[in-house]
Amino acid sequence: MSAKEIIKAPKGMHDILPEDWPIFQWVFNKAEEIASFYGFLPIQTPHLERSDLFTRTVGESTDIIEKQMFALKSRGSEQLVLRPEETAPLMRAYLEHGLHIRPQPVMLFAKGSFFRYEQPQKGRFREFHQVDLEVIGDEDAVNDVLVIKTFTVLLEELGLKSTTVFLNTIGDPECRSAYRKELLAYYRKKINYLCKDCRRRLKTNPLRLLDCKEPGCLELKRSAPQMIDHLCPGCKKHFKEVLEYLDANNTAYIIDHYLVRGLDYYSRTVFEIFFQEEKAAGEVEEPPNASFSLLGGGRYDYLGDTLAGRHIPAVGAAMGVERIVSLVKEKNLFVKKEKPPKAALIQIGTAAKSRAISLIEEFRQAKIPLLHSVSRENLKNQLDLANKMNIAYALILGHKEALDNTIMVRDMNSGSQELILQEKLIDYIKKNCDYK
Repeated sequence: MSAKEIIKAPKGMHDILPEDWPIFQWVFNKAEEIASFYGFLPIQTPHLERSDLFTRTVGESTDIIEKQMFALKSRGSEQLVLRPEETAPLMRAYLEHGLHIRPQPVMLFAKGSFFRYEQPQKGRFREFHQVDLEVIGDEDAVNDVLVIKTFTVLLEELGLKSTTVFLNTIGDPECRSAYRKELLAYYRKKINYLCKDCRRRLKTNPLRLLDCKEPGCLELKRSAPQMIDHLCPGCKKHFKEVLEYLDANNTAYIIDHYLVRGLDYYSRTVFEIFFQEEKAAGEVEEPPNASFSLLGGGRYDYLGDTLAGRHIPAVGAAMGVERIVSLVKEKNLFVKKEKPPKAALIQIGTAAKSRAISLIEEFRQAKIPLLHSVSRENLKNQLDLANKMNIAYALILGHKEALDNTIMVRDMNSGSQELILQEKLIDYIKKNCDYK
């Protein structure tokens, strides 16, 4: 009989194995700790959302809507999608639950998994994890910088100090109108050199062409008109304030006049933070390959208008956790804080197994690490495992010891043994293994 084919995870999905999960947990915990200190409140949105939440907000000409959404239909024929991003769901939650009646702005922190049907590659999956920070209900430029600053602090705390902030302003719908016309005129003259997607998007949203990663389109972008030359007084003032706040807080940045981000709801400030190795003295910084982008975001003052006809200024950003974890592993930045166990519980027989479970709980309550494997039977195998893990003391529990409430403690270095009462075991290990 032929062996059955092993069922694997769907393409682009990935398992987080036991050796990697502590790193993910460390990133999430550090993000929550810093976000909380800066005033962000935790929130969780569902993995499933109505599809029109994104078709109305993200933009019909974006990659997310055209190519990347995982869509499904409920038994009640409701059109649903696995959430591809978090900003629109958080604005929905803000509106649905009346968060606008709270003191403004409302500062939200979210983490979780998201889904996009795109070509898997290094650091990019079809299910991925993000950390989101959003400030909703205030247009002050200081909020833009607060989001950027919180994320730069987080990256530094994770050991990723070689990062660069790239930012731009894409104005508001009013001043962007003239810019779109000039951009359209520029690209119409170059239409034969555009990729297939950009030729199509030129008719719907020419700003999308600035976000294209095709080599030919990237080259054309270098000579394209810049939004900075078309800003209205209000947008110009806002961007000036953002730069002043960044300077005042010693946050280094580079203005990238062609940074637009890939979603239609953005306005005014947009930014990305990239990981870059240290540059040699005098070497000029340029926007690196997108694969090194750690996070991105911007202001979305008109998302509330689109969803509910209500003007709600807001700014936020999302950090890709998989890329962070990949860099943390590559740079050996994660150090386990948990003390390795110095004692191993070794049981022989049914009565010993039953008692072993209670002993494990006693060690947990005492906050003492303990190596154990209650399903193992063979004494030699258990002692070999203890040796392999550099255990100092083997706690041997047999049938007689289980009945007598005693336990044999073997010093794995000297080989000496002594029989002690189980009720004194915790104090014995604390004393001899220097646990306080």
